[in-house]
Amino acid sequence: MNPSTLSEETAGHRIDSHTVLYGVIGDPIRHSKSPIMMNRAFRETGVNGVYAAYHITSDKLADFIGGVRAMGIRGVNVTIPHKLDIMKHMDAIDPGAEAIGAVNTIVNDNGRLTGYNTDGIGYVRSLKEEAEPAIAGKRIVVIGAGGASRGIVYALAGEKPASITIANRTEDRARELAQSFSSLAELRAVTYDGLQEACRDADIVINTTSVGMHPHTDASPVEAGWLKQDAVASDLIYNPLKTKFLQQAEQAGCRIHGGLGMFIYQGAYAFEYWTGQTAPVAAMRETVLASLI
Repeated sequence: MNPSTLSEETAGHRIDSHTVLYGVIGDPIRHSKSPIMMNRAFRETGVNGVYAAYHITSDKLADFIGGVRAMGIRGVNVTIPHKLDIMKHMDAIDPGAEAIGAVNTIVNDNGRLTGYNTDGIGYVRSLKEEAEPAIAGKRIVVIGAGGASRGIVYALAGEKPASITIANRTEDRARELAQSFSSLAELRAVTYDGLQEACRDADIVINTTSVGMHPHTDASPVEAGWLKQDAVASDLIYNPLKTKFLQQAEQAGCRIHGGLGMFIYQGAYAFEYWTGQTAPVAAMRETVLASLI
């Protein structure tokens, strides 16, 4: 589409000489729902901004950051595979992002770039609003020890749970993650061989892996029968909105929590860091939902 023909549905507002630039980078990136969500947020709040997706390969990352400074791009979301490599290009890193070891949001203050991580706090905000308001004292199982789980474990540890068990195919990776945040909460690591036993007593079981994601929707990371009734089954996946794991857990009497809320709230925190305004969460959710149906 020619930029001169951009509609208000595509851009945050009609673009003029005061429009502020925002965007998301990744490789790949064309599948991203962030542009439709964030441009809706700008329209709802009257922010004169426009948000686009930029396909940036690893060898172009430094050049892109130079462009952010030169063009005055106010805010950038960062997705796979750049969340770690982007850190060396920041002037400052928020303590939470430093602890997690990944940045997914950049704020540009007149050329000074600060890196944040909104994944974990976005997930916890969603979990508390949609499924389990009180995380303190809960026994939690986190399936997977990859990049997504780091931010979530860090944010959950700050909620004073009774314990967090990290289950991963290779125990060494789970143990490394558990040790990273062992000063914040009681954490332990198990292999998938110990997952069934861990789930038996868990109040919240969280899938951070890609098992069950479109197009492989017939897969589930655990048997729903392993979970106790009224436990919360939570999945980071939002396509499909209700994974096989969540469908089976719901049938088994569990409460369920899908991944859409995490996606919405990580974007909401980024919007708030950039603009200082409260994010229009309901409108953002409505826009993303409409794109998935």
